[in-house]
Amino acid sequence: MSVPGRDRANHFTPLRLLLALLVLLAHAPELVDGDRRREPLTRLFGTLSFGEFAVDCFFLLSGYLIVQSWLAAPHAATYLRKRVLRIYPGFVAASLVCGLVVGPLGADPSAYAASFWPGGFVTGVALLQTPVVPPVFAGQPHASVNGSMWTISLEFACYLTVLAAGLAGMLRRRHLWLMASVALVAGALAWQLAGRALPDLARLAMCFFCGGSFYLYRERVARWPAGPLTIALVGLALLAALGSRVLAEAALATLGGWLLLRAAYAPAPALAALRRLPDVSYGVYLYGWPVQKLLLWYWPALSPWTLFALAAPLAIALGAASWYLVEKPCLALRDWGWRKTRDSSAIS
Repeated sequence: MSVPGRDRANHFTPLRLLLALLVLLAHAPELVDGDRRREPLTRLFGTLSFGEFAVDCFFLLSGYLIVQSWLAAPHAATYLRKRVLRIYPGFVAASLVCGLVVGPLGADPSAYAASFWPGGFVTGVALLQTPVVPPVFAGQPHASVNGSMWTISLEFACYLTVLAAGLAGMLRRRHLWLMASVALVAGALAWQLAGRALPDLARLAMCFFCGGSFYLYRERVARWPAGPLTIALVGLALLAALGSRVLAEAALATLGGWLLLRAAYAPAPALAALRRLPDVSYGVYLYGWPVQKLLLWYWPALSPWTLFALAAPLAIALGAASWYLVEKPCLALRDWGWRKTRDSSAIS
């Protein structure tokens, strides 16, 4: 696995887009009638859905890249500015669309406007919560204006964890981060062995920490055998573990994380053009749910697969609009303060 430094020859952008689309695919059956059993991965293994699989993988990749980001520039203000500019602008824009456009379209507009609570809405947005709006999509399963947004606050909490770990020197002593990762995996196994469902926070924290460990030990990971036979054997082990309620999550965080990063850095010249695609995955993730809900609100007879086929291109278009109109311009501000300081120093 070629992972030295901040290697740009990777497939993170297309991988994240694929994961965002898997979330839409997983949601489609449940949003139609509330029955998850038709969801493809659930039918195959009876444990994880494609939505859970994709979100776990998002957190694996995030752990890898955010730990990398801190170590590349271990300064609290710089790190926080980058993280806020990556998460908040797109989230705020999507929340406004959900609260001011999707909500009225999915309810009686006059009743919706009369019950809308600006203070609760603003507070929810500031805390990266699902928008606080009046009831919408009455009579439909999962009658939420955006049921995907719940993960964003947990993602940002993981960012703050990296900040705290970095300031405490935990990332310079990488064995401490690894020990925390091992403890989370062991805790997940013990918890599920006792027959209890793993809480979302524990599941996603485990994936995030494992992703960070893969980055911290990237030189050693790169020396592991990675021929076709090894990859096939690890893949088969993961598939076997996905059929076990006890092993599925831990196996995805470890075996799946290794395979995911192998895929991200696999030499594939034919896919080089995909690396130049705009990173629309965040927008696809944020807008996929409201698009699917509105389609079902106006055409309730849609099948899950027709719903996915219609929603996917619309979500990609909205994701592109979010990237070009909101996310990319805001990301350009990440190094503004540093550049200004450097320019002032040069002048003086």
